[in-house]
Amino acid sequence: MSEKLIELKNVSFFYEADEEDAPPIPALRDINLDIHKGEFVAVLGHNGCGKSTLAKLCNAIYEPTEGTVIVDGIISDSEENGDKIRRKVGMVFQNPDNQIVATIVEDDVAFGPENLGVEPSEIRRRVDEALKSVNMYDFREREPHKLSGGQKQRVAIAGVIAMQTDCIILDEPTAMLDPMGRIEVMNAIQKLNKELGITIVLVTHFMDEAVKADRVVVMDKGEIIADDTPRKVFSQIDFMRNHSLDVPQSTELCNLLNLGSDVLTIDECVSKLASVLGGAK
Repeated sequence: MSEKLIELKNVSFFYEADEEDAPPIPALRDINLDIHKGEFVAVLGHNGCGKSTLAKLCNAIYEPTEGTVIVDGIISDSEENGDKIRRKVGMVFQNPDNQIVATIVEDDVAFGPENLGVEPSEIRRRVDEALKSVNMYDFREREPHKLSGGQKQRVAIAGVIAMQTDCIILDEPTAMLDPMGRIEVMNAIQKLNKELGITIVLVTHFMDEAVKADRVVVMDKGEIIADDTPRKVFSQIDFMRNHSLDVPQSTELCNLLNLGSDVLTIDECVSKLASVLGGAK
């Protein structure tokens, strides 16, 4: 196993209640989680389960109420350390329009490195490489508002890449996109992980996206209730349903046909059906 990048040790987080004298509202309870360098981890759970809070703790946007968050040896316990952590862990949010700050694509990607005080020649190199890595280099002189949703999200991802973070956390980055935009963003995410070795933490409610991860972490009521490979997690169909979660359609279909519950992808489903139909001749 590779070196740990993010460690959460007995972490709990409480939000302040709106009403005066009301007790704090628990969002996470006693979370223990390790994310290793180079991993692709998907985080699943229904709305309000604590997924986004977990993501913001890993990025030091929040500090834990209880417990310890450590990122590459840095403890998230002060604003100074938070700044250091955010140079190592970048964040991409659900709505790309909220992240784009410049009127030209390449200027937007350059914004982060400029704030870090990077030399202009190095910024130019980083911007070009970042845009190429998400297949947006040909759009570098375009106006962001003229791009599709998927293209805007890829520009937002490029902006994080240009800051040369070790990890990118994406909080439901495809939730507002059409199917083509989702495919574009997921292809970019997989390329960053497999080809560039960037650690990926993907918060999502799309099961077909989670299938592509190395690990799936399932949350409910502020707790981690499962943490394993996609195949092992999604094979527990009743368990997932009991926690108001779906499984991939291919898994569902093969289970209904009594062909097993260990099928993840469309290709595996087709192969399973072909073998059964072939044997029935």
